[in-house]
Amino acid sequence: MFSKVKSVGIFGIESYMIVAEADVSNGLPAFDVVGLPDTAVKESRDRVRAAIKNCGFRFPNGRITVNLAPADRKKEGALYDLPILLAVLRASKQIPDFDDVNNVFLGEVSLDGHIRSVNGVLAMCITASQNGVKNIFVPKDNESEGATISGINVYGVSNIKELIDFLSGKIVLSPAKPKVITQKSIVGTVDFSEVKGQTAAKAALEIAAAGGHNVLLIGPPGAGKSMLAKRLPTILPEMTFEESIETTKIYSVSGNLDKDNPLIVNRPFRSPHHTISAVGLTGGGTQPRPGEISLANGGVLFLDELPEFHRDAMEALRAPLEDGKVTVSRAYGRVTNPSRFTLVAAMNPCPCGFYGHPTKQCICSSNAVKRYLNRVSGPMLDRLDIHVEVPPVDYKALSATTKEESSATIRERVNKARKIQQERYRGTGITCNAELTPALLKKYCVLEDAAAELLRDSFERLGLSARAYDKILKVARTIADLKGNENIEKENIFTAIRFRTLDRKYWSE
Repeated sequence: MFSKVKSVGIFGIESYMIVAEADVSNGLPAFDVVGLPDTAVKESRDRVRAAIKNCGFRFPNGRITVNLAPADRKKEGALYDLPILLAVLRASKQIPDFDDVNNVFLGEVSLDGHIRSVNGVLAMCITASQNGVKNIFVPKDNESEGATISGINVYGVSNIKELIDFLSGKIVLSPAKPKVITQKSIVGTVDFSEVKGQTAAKAALEIAAAGGHNVLLIGPPGAGKSMLAKRLPTILPEMTFEESIETTKIYSVSGNLDKDNPLIVNRPFRSPHHTISAVGLTGGGTQPRPGEISLANGGVLFLDELPEFHRDAMEALRAPLEDGKVTVSRAYGRVTNPSRFTLVAAMNPCPCGFYGHPTKQCICSSNAVKRYLNRVSGPMLDRLDIHVEVPPVDYKALSATTKEESSATIRERVNKARKIQQERYRGTGITCNAELTPALLKKYCVLEDAAAELLRDSFERLGLSARAYDKILKVARTIADLKGNENIEKENIFTAIRFRTLDRKYWSE
């Protein structure tokens, strides 16, 4: 006796259709699962056997073979428990037939028949919907996550008995409804109004938010580098629905999705410790899982104490910073995860932190300072669009009663600049100035004569690289958008160049 039940598999953050085929025949009792199963999938035999018995059904006394097709793709995790169980019961004629074309099942089964939550439900619901499936049955805890996808009925089920009663027509279940989530309901409490002084750093972060640029903050301990970085998400533009879905898929697959907020609508802020490995940043594993740069997709990746990060971890960021994606290759395949984030790197100017401090004396030798700064490579520095010095804040600024600009006020200007960019790049696949390609730079970064002359002189005098030239143009384009200028003016170029000179101040000595 043969039966088949549809399910969905997952590799990286992408999913694909699976068919659980079960054959129950006469012979010595055996229960085999084939189709490149990992250990968790093989162990489903014991979970399924116990769940069938504890739910009041008879476990078939014969040879049972379950194939997870396609058989040439590695299957991982416990999400195949439910389709395997249904395929076995159907093959042994213990449950009535049901539509095996328009129904998809996934979930981990406990020994008493309850259905436990699994990771990656959002990605699997998207794939099922794209393949024309009408109904998908998921664990009850995952129904809100799946319900965010339109075009498919998502049913949350708690246990095997409830599911089989529904398939038999004994009870009626209603599809899950999307949960309404607004950004205001989960926004944090940090705000730029709490930051005293640091006018230049605030301006730099506003430019970064408006154009999607990467930033390097250099300053002594306690100057406010971390405080500034943590407030950058509060001035970033609101996420589009497509960005929310893409980022939520990553969090769903990695198991980091909050059940109370099944759709990520606030831009993420990730701040890994400097001991993180290159694999931890980019992602990896036998079945590649998203790393920190993918978890920061659409938001901010903050690297505090940049020189303390392992060299291979820092250098692993170079390609994702340019391409907006990271590709991880493993024996069973290759996955490409999105990694479009704004990088904010912070560092001290020397090991003790007080090199160049106006009142405190640095205790580091010149060689120690040089070794410390040289932990950050030239190619890495070249990929950071904006370099800004964060000086210590004096007492007058800290004690001032003048009200600082709030994040909401800054965000209005950022949103206005982003809308200009969205209209300008409509149909090109580009969403902000930082993503401009060399071919589009000539078209959209038109310089006035005085601006072109200043850029030419600065390029020759400072010995800028071709990448630095492109970065200056992109930053200047953003500054012009914030000012409402159609073309790039001399003042815009001057400001952009001013934010590219700290590498000459520190690394050239």
